Amino acid sequence: MIIACHHVNKSFLEVPVLKDITFHLEKGDKTALVGINGAGKTTLLRILTGALSPDSGEVTVPHDLSVGYLAQDQGLSSDATIYEEAAKTKRHLAALEEKIRSVEDRMAIVSGAELSSLMEEYHAMLSSFDALGGYTYKSEIPGILKGLGFSESDFDARISTLSGGQKTRVALAKLLLQDPALIILDEPTNHLDIGSIRWLENYIRGYKGTVLIVSHDRFFLDRTVNSVLELENGRMTAFGGNYSAYAEKKKALRAEQQRAYLNNRAVIKHQEEVIAKLKSFNREKSIKRAESREKMLAKMQVIEKPADVRSDMHLSFTPVLTGGRDVLHVERLAKSFGEKRLFSDVGFDVRRGEHIAVIGSNGTGKTTLLKILNGIVPADDGICRTGTDIHIGYYDQEYHVLHDEKTVFEEISDEYPHMTNTQVRSLLAAFLFTGDDVFKKISETSGGEKGRISLAKLMLSGANLLFLDEPTNHLDIVSREILENALNAYSGTVIYVSHDRYFVNRTASRILELKDGRLKDYGPPATDEVPAMYIGNYDSYLLHLTDEENAGQDRQSTASSAAAQQAQPADSASSSGIQDWKALKQAQADKRRMRTALARCEEKIAGLEEDIRALEEKMLLPEIAADSEKLRLIADEMEKKNGELSTAMEDWEELAAGIENDS
Repeated sequence: MIIACHHVNKSFLEVPVLKDITFHLEKGDKTALVGINGAGKTTLLRILTGALSPDSGEVTVPHDLSVGYLAQDQGLSSDATIYEEAAKTKRHLAALEEKIRSVEDRMAIVSGAELSSLMEEYHAMLSSFDALGGYTYKSEIPGILKGLGFSESDFDARISTLSGGQKTRVALAKLLLQDPALIILDEPTNHLDIGSIRWLENYIRGYKGTVLIVSHDRFFLDRTVNSVLELENGRMTAFGGNYSAYAEKKKALRAEQQRAYLNNRAVIKHQEEVIAKLKSFNREKSIKRAESREKMLAKMQVIEKPADVRSDMHLSFTPVLTGGRDVLHVERLAKSFGEKRLFSDVGFDVRRGEHIAVIGSNGTGKTTLLKILNGIVPADDGICRTGTDIHIGYYDQEYHVLHDEKTVFEEISDEYPHMTNTQVRSLLAAFLFTGDDVFKKISETSGGEKGRISLAKLMLSGANLLFLDEPTNHLDIVSREILENALNAYSGTVIYVSHDRYFVNRTASRILELKDGRLKDYGPPATDEVPAMYIGNYDSYLLHLTDEENAGQDRQSTASSAAAQQAQPADSASSSGIQDWKALKQAQADKRRMRTALARCEEKIAGLEEDIRALEEKMLLPEIAADSEKLRLIADEMEKKNGELSTAMEDWEELAAGIENDS
């Protein structure tokens, strides 16, 4: 066992966040920790690393366990260069190597017993140096830095001059170079491009230690993990397999929980109806049976309604105008910053309805290209021309379209003054902002909340051309799926930058790749014969790559997923389906017959009770009460009716029990 949680609980301001969390990780496990934003994932990671104490329960960790933890947006404060900062993790090897060289120098000038002693020390140091990876560490440092997207020309850059994302990549490089027994990664792909993510996937798959990952990158999780821990409503559930396997099992589990709840409610309702009916008979035997059923009902397990994780975000993009068929014409576009050329001679045309993903390594100019197309940044050369009646909407990954000093409510109401307060509140509720949340300052909101506000404004824009810069950043998996569905239903045109391959695969009809200052077009514009959704998604892009080895690794995941979902042979499935259909139809017919018989039985009981009441009233008439023969005849009739009533009630109970068991 590497690490274990035992009945861990944690609350903030008396609100439970983690409830009775129990699990353990073994050596070599590659595990994902999933859940919506706010589910408590980061809280649990901080408890595992000792940065936060649980309210109750404990975390068991071997005393000599080495743990590497990469927190979200973990920056560095250093005047060292990128290479020097990474090399700090190998200082013990550098020091040992220097000591070995010193001993070698001394051995050259001594003899006798002193030499023998030095040789023993020398061989021990060499053995230790080899075991610790001393002969490979000098190549390991640049290898990991390059894998995470740094070029050799970047190695001399000072940490203090780097962006937050670059600092996080250096921190990740340092963590991997430390080679701990347990690696904990919180959103490791947030600042990586597609090439670096694929490199990290390969690294994790080959890593001999244990890895725990929090990530919303579904493609990444599919290719790295073999188990999933889900946090939902403070509780934890463990699943075997990768993310896709978890998603299928979770879907089936939710359906089963809902069925169990509905069946439980139906049984309880039926029992209550039977008890009420038995009591209405007002007979000693029926009342005793009702009381017996009440005792059974009191002991019955009541299944709680499966809790909704949240009310999902309601997102729908609707263009106000259709716009012309020719949406965008780009020709000979070029852009440089000082000595650094980003791209040149970029040209392409965009037709109405296309969904285009712009991909490429970090620093190639994807965001700059998007800003040029949107008119935010000027090009050095070339033409960028929009078509007729084109109305642009823009989603900025740095949320510059938001105003930090405004509240969430003001962000919407100031831009759309025609909306009433009620309309603004309703819209924000659709994006999961309720109660006092709407009065939070934009500056106080999380990345995920900023993303939802930006999407709300984008939805209101009515644009028929959307520019999206990393739209899935900071969105949890549920929100990403909602955005995917909204874009796929959108009749307008979309051009976006994203490193989320799962998202690209689901939403792109064409891919533009920026590489080495040039733009390569994968997937021609849609035609009437070739629907847009099937021409150029991420899978088709992989097929075009010349690097078949790397491409094959990504395709293997897709192929494995597809193979796992293959159905039974057609003949077997067909035969089984027919038999199941016949059995279902027979069961439905039997249930209808029983319900019809029950209804007729209830009608018969009501008729007999009415007859008995009429006979009782007749016996009270003076002319009957004074005639013993007439009284006897009425009493005989009443006895007969009561016998029929008793039989009918027993029949009713049997039918009711049959329907109950069948349910």
